[in-house]
Parts: sequence; C-alpha cells; structure tokens
Amino acid sequence: MSGHFTRADIETVARLARLELAPDEQDLFARQLDDILAYARHVQDVDTSGVPPTSHALVTRIPLRDDEARPSLPRGDAQAAAPAAAHGLFKVPRVLG
Repeated sequence: MSGHFTRADIETVARLARLELAPDEQDLFARQLDDILAYARHVQDVDTSGVPPTSHALVTRIPLRDDEARPSLPRGDAQAAAPAAAHGLFKVPRVLG
C-alpha cells in the first residue's frame, strides 16, 4: 500500500464513484494516485516567474470579418426545409420536463 493514500481513502473514492474494487485494485489505484500527485508536485516546482500568463498555449490569429448586416435566407424558405413549423415558428421537441 502507498504511503500517502490509505485503503480507507481509496474505499471512500470508490464508494463516491460507485465502484466495487478488489483489494489488489485498491492497491494499484493507491499507487497510481500517488504517482499522479508526485507528478503534479514536480510540475509545481518548475520556475515560471519569467513566463507571462497566457490564455492559450498557441498564439493564433483568427481573421474576423466585419460585423455588418447582410441579407439572409427568407423565413419561408428556411421553414420549408424544417421538419416541422407552425405559425411562422420552428417546432422543436420538448427538452425540459
């Protein structure tokens, strides 16, 4: 068994996830969770003090078109292609109780 996760810890997580684990699986998952946390500790030790914060790993420049009004598909044509329409509106299946 690992030094960080006890069998009780693994049983608690398994119960929350509604999993039935054999004792050897509990030992395996305890070791795997310890390895994951050790890797996370290793990543936290990386010096990022000179790295500016970013919202994306890759810098992308997406060309955006100007926001301008343009003619669209006439309502009658759009509704003619719809599976169901009534009173000038699209009929859709109910999604909430």
